[in-house]
Amino acid sequence: MKYKAFFWDFDGTLFNTYPIMVQAFMQALTMQRVSEIELDEVAIYETMRRHSLGAALKQFSAEFSIDSERLNRDYRALEAPMIKAAKPFEGIVPLIQQLYDNGGRHYLLTHRDRSSERLLINAGIKKLFTDEITSEQPFPRKPAPDSLNALIARNHVARQTAIMIGDRTLDVDAGHNAGIAGALFDPGHLIDATASHPEISVTNVSGLAEALLQ
Repeated sequence: MKYKAFFWDFDGTLFNTYPIMVQAFMQALTMQRVSEIELDEVAIYETMRRHSLGAALKQFSAEFSIDSERLNRDYRALEAPMIKAAKPFEGIVPLIQQLYDNGGRHYLLTHRDRSSERLLINAGIKKLFTDEITSEQPFPRKPAPDSLNALIARNHVARQTAIMIGDRTLDVDAGHNAGIAGALFDPGHLIDATASHPEISVTNVSGLAEALLQ
């Protein structure tokens, strides 16, 4: 294999969490007396995917003239129990195992809190991850390379063998900013790959497996 160190984003890459996130976000909006008729599920999803949850909070709180901090609090309270039902993308678990069996090492780098670790445990693959950084550790958010650099340094990773895998431009940019390769996993064809020039660009897990196992 060309790559031996795999740095994984969580939401939208390892786990298909966006449907749950969007539902929690829509419920949080209705708690602010936004009519269900006014809600655009696709627009919320695309904002989260193309940009971030923070961007969605800013955009839709402004659109509906509601308090963004209150919207965020309501969203977090709703999402926390709902996210426990999240599942990995089909094919991700065997891919993680196969890469590990072939000598690869996995690292988690996510803006999510430690609920991501519990979901990895539930999926039976937490034991295959060497190290992780979550939102509970004080690093700047991607695409800043600080968190990646910390994982690379403390695990003595050779940068030429490493790749950052994620579903957004900022994941690829974080990899490049840290001096490693980037892979864009883009189900739905929502991201303009030319913006970040990833070494790998795929739209499904089978394509990702084919690229990473070479």
